[in-house]
Amino acid sequence: MAKGELIVALEQIEREKGVKKEEVLVMVEGAIASALRKHVGRSANVICVIDRESASIKAWVRKIVVETVEDSEMQCTVEEAKAIKKTPKVGEEVDFDVDAKDFSRIAAQTAKQVLIQKIREIERENLYEEYKPKEGEMVSGSVHRFMERNLIVDLGKAEAIVPVREQIRRERYSVGDRIRAMILKVDKAQRGPQVVLSRSTPLFMRRLFEMEIPEVNEGVVEIVEIVRDPGFRAKVVVRSHNPKVDAVGACVGIRGSRIRSIMNELSGERIDLIAWSDEISTFIGNSIAPGKANSVRIINLEQKQAEIIVANDQLALTIGRDGQNIRLACRLTGWSLSVKSEQQKADAQEAEEAAKRQTLAVLGGIGDKNAEVLIKSGLTDIYRIATLTPDQLTAFQGIGEKTAEKIIESAKKYVVENPKTAEPAAAAEATADKKVEAAVDEKKEKDAAKEEKAEA
Repeated sequence: MAKGELIVALEQIEREKGVKKEEVLVMVEGAIASALRKHVGRSANVICVIDRESASIKAWVRKIVVETVEDSEMQCTVEEAKAIKKTPKVGEEVDFDVDAKDFSRIAAQTAKQVLIQKIREIERENLYEEYKPKEGEMVSGSVHRFMERNLIVDLGKAEAIVPVREQIRRERYSVGDRIRAMILKVDKAQRGPQVVLSRSTPLFMRRLFEMEIPEVNEGVVEIVEIVRDPGFRAKVVVRSHNPKVDAVGACVGIRGSRIRSIMNELSGERIDLIAWSDEISTFIGNSIAPGKANSVRIINLEQKQAEIIVANDQLALTIGRDGQNIRLACRLTGWSLSVKSEQQKADAQEAEEAAKRQTLAVLGGIGDKNAEVLIKSGLTDIYRIATLTPDQLTAFQGIGEKTAEKIIESAKKYVVENPKTAEPAAAAEATADKKVEAAVDEKKEKDAAKEEKAEA
């Protein structure tokens, strides 16, 4: 290699590839010094310098002047040092020149290897720096090859992978097919950055909404939450920040044009648009779309349990195939939801009342009418009835004094014969107590009104 050619080439590569000339020269100097040590001694202090303008190579072995040489590779006598310096002193360092012309071939090979390695490292780093900030963004490419069940996608500058878990299950691709996906994450790997794409993440659907629906992209319509069964069904909660804009209508578009384009991109995945509501019962009712709720009953607010009643012909639609619709509704709301039809609700209520009548049937003095009165009043616990007074029981319309005494006496007898094994539900007991108190107060008011009327 002629003088200066190496420097010119390195400067051109630095401009085009970003590989710093100085870094390459330092590594070449180290490689030549290492090669020289094989000839002059492995422990020798070999120094190599490449001229930054002419690319000429100079090398020398640095030794310490001593009186008695113990290590010939690192030390020299005063007489030997005089060949380099006129008046050498013990303890000084003296440099002995080494002919490095024979090592110019090593320099060329080393420069080539270093350049190839450096260029690869920089290209990998540049790709990582380019794609890492793009996590969460949409990209498109072509299917390049298959690695087991994973897709390898050519993005132009880099290859990306779509793992099987990030694919839509019902989709099938061939080599050369165009594919659009979202950059899920970018990791550093030995062979370069690994770009992982996804079509199954809810964030991919969010990006599609932003691309297809201007109101979403502008922030007028907000996508609150998305849950998906990729390729089959998704539920998207939307709300409008402009009272003049209907969030669901904006997403649907004229004759469904907007939502249809998103569904087509997702291989026909059904999308239920759910209107957001601060009222939890309303939101739960909306979440079961396309089913329609007749009523929503909160069973336990702390444990987030609710019951949804739908029309008889809406039950199958609300539950969905293999329970898919109600399962997605549960994920969307974070609540445990149970669904019943009107007929199931009526049957359950009838069965519950029958069980209560059967419980009260063991007491003497209770006919069908009296049992009905007690059931409506929440007095279905015999142990609770045994603690009442006749005045409290006669406060309920239809129960006379003698009947009340007979019922209470029968209840007390039952309690003696059947010791209590479990406490009734606190909420049910409290409700019954309130109803008893209310009935007693109402009776007192009626009696007082009668007395006032008689006195008048």
